[in-house]
Amino acid sequence: MGYSIKLPTEDRTVETYELKGSPSAFSGAGGFSSRTAYSAAHVVADPLSSSHPVLGGDIDWERTLHYRRHLWSLGFGVAEAMDTAQRGMGLSWESAQELIKQSSLEAKKVGGLIAAGAGTDHLDLSVEHSLDDIIRAYTEQCEFVEAQDSGIILMASRALAKAAKKPEDYGHVYGQILGQTAKPVILHWLGPMFDPALQGYWGEEDYDLAMDVCLELIHKNQEKVDGIKISLLDKDKEIKMRRLLPDSVRMYTGDDFNYPELIAGDDQGYSHALLGIFDAIAPAAAHALQALDQNDLETYQRVLEPTVALSRHIFQTPTYAYKTGIVFMAYLNGHQSHFKMIGGAEGTRSIQHLTQLFKLMDEANLIENPELAVKRMSLVLQLAGIEQEVRV
Repeated sequence: MGYSIKLPTEDRTVETYELKGSPSAFSGAGGFSSRTAYSAAHVVADPLSSSHPVLGGDIDWERTLHYRRHLWSLGFGVAEAMDTAQRGMGLSWESAQELIKQSSLEAKKVGGLIAAGAGTDHLDLSVEHSLDDIIRAYTEQCEFVEAQDSGIILMASRALAKAAKKPEDYGHVYGQILGQTAKPVILHWLGPMFDPALQGYWGEEDYDLAMDVCLELIHKNQEKVDGIKISLLDKDKEIKMRRLLPDSVRMYTGDDFNYPELIAGDDQGYSHALLGIFDAIAPAAAHALQALDQNDLETYQRVLEPTVALSRHIFQTPTYAYKTGIVFMAYLNGHQSHFKMIGGAEGTRSIQHLTQLFKLMDEANLIENPELAVKRMSLVLQLAGIEQEVRV
């Protein structure tokens, strides 16, 4: 049975679009072993909350945990309370604590892998903080995460980016924190395209110089570093850094533009993954990683190739608005009943952007239930003034 829907075009006319994807094209649970892959998971807002959306709003805990169970069932680890969950962009540290606590308990129930973000986002950025203040803030969050039996992802700090006067300040702060953690952590280098406040992180504007600072820290503390996630959207920078890491330290790609190539790797190594896009393309990504386990590169590339155009669209400038596309896909695929986000972030992308996203979902075989997706897409379009009858 074919499905069609009227969609707006760039010239403000309307066209009839015929869906052509193959729902349920990917195998289900089963997991994979050749790579460690975390999905940075989104949170589901409570659409009936009376809290002001622009002040954050509330979380629908059951649907939020349901989605994490979905990711675990496919073999992914959950990277909790990261920027995909709107950390620092609608999700407060207080809400993040409850999220980390509940997700960690759920991970124990299902035997799921989890690592959670620890940072300094509870500090007031309207005032200058000392390095000691920042160390105390990091320590507080790391201790909370460890108390939940979760791994730590040591998030980049806006407060540190503001307070640091020289590269050595980063080495001092991170060195202190790494000396206190009970288990090896995942470092996180988040580029300014994801968070403009992190411009010049590691104390250098030049990426190569910044990489040198970060690598020196890792080599000095390699026994306390499980790996590093870099989100710079530049495959050459990631490959260069990957080749310079100690053998015991993993590179977790955070490159939502070039992940198929980076995960597949080359004759000198490969990247593991900690990706926001894996939230949206989880069934395809799990299927591809299972193929990679079997050295079936043809299937791996065939499955992931059409997801790249989708990911590049979702993460287009302004990149930090990518969460809207992630949640929109979860809505269309029935993982939540509404298209609402904490902080009212559902309004950060245009109807044209969402229309193109719908098409790219279809082309990547990521529309799981065409009838439901068409119905929900039509509701979104009607709110934009595009009246229609959905033809089946």
